[in-house]
Amino acid sequence: MTDDLVRLLIQRFQIEQEKNDRGGVYALTQRMLAYNSNKIEGSTLTEKQTASLFDTGTLSSEDAVIRAKDVEEMTGHFLMFNEMLKTYSQPLSHELIKRYHYKLKSGVFEDIANGYPIGEYKNRRNMVSDIVTALPEEVEDRITGLLEWYNAAPRHGLLDLARFHAEYEAIHPFQDGNGRTGRVILFKECLKNSLVPFIVSDDRKTDYYHALNAAQTKEDYGALEAFFLEEQAEYRALVEGFVLPVHADRSKGMRKKDGRAKDQDTR
Repeated sequence: MTDDLVRLLIQRFQIEQEKNDRGGVYALTQRMLAYNSNKIEGSTLTEKQTASLFDTGTLSSEDAVIRAKDVEEMTGHFLMFNEMLKTYSQPLSHELIKRYHYKLKSGVFEDIANGYPIGEYKNRRNMVSDIVTALPEEVEDRITGLLEWYNAAPRHGLLDLARFHAEYEAIHPFQDGNGRTGRVILFKECLKNSLVPFIVSDDRKTDYYHALNAAQTKEDYGALEAFFLEEQAEYRALVEGFVLPVHADRSKGMRKKDGRAKDQDTR
């Protein structure tokens, strides 16, 4: 059932993207993933503004100041998702990871003005929480080692994704945009491995960071896997109705059942 759902989900993504359909699961997922992943990183755009930007390419200020960077990164995230959808079946590689980052960041003026490499690994040190991230000169080798371990197996489960994600975020290969590229990679690898994908919700950011930190500092991946499972169940419940059609015989059965219930109530 899971394999069928993921296969149909991919089909719906592709059909709706091609038809520029803004009323189905493709648009829903684009808006949710872009909003939550950017919000986790400090975006000030609301869900309504994100939806408007995706659906119409316009924004209302809602009596608030809108940061240009937030708009640029939100539209970049839409492009990154489309690139992921085109390449979900490909094995992970340096080139593919850098391509996702380029789609996310190529239109962000602030990053370009700051001299941040776009679509290339970082050239200056960075940090995150209490994690010692890789030095710029270490990134290539550490990502190579991570990819060699990961690509050695033909199929992966959520525990493998938790291990990959923890190491990827610890390396922190880009100057900025590591969390967003990392989470789109998770979505991609779910599709590739016939796993129901998931979206890390901003309102569960504390749980996410706590589980991620435990994986990185204690090599305890169980909490992060469990978190992914919970978010997976949320996404599945949300999108099933967009993906699985209601067959005629099922709908007839539902009407008959409703009719019997009505007769019994009348009696």
